[in-house]
Amino acid sequence: MIKRLLAGLRAGMSYMGARTIGELWERAGFVRVAEAGIREGRPHDVEPMG
Repeated sequence: MIKRLLAGLRAGMSYMGARTIGELWERAGFVRVAEAGIREGRPHDVEPMG
């Protein structure tokens, strides 16, 4: 569990271009995501089997 958490943190830091936690704090910000963007991020055009 901890390894997965750290991997996610490293990926996010890489995405933000932050080499330290301090840099991550400096560069962090909130982003508003539209409802359409949320829908696109989820699986779609898939019919459940059953």
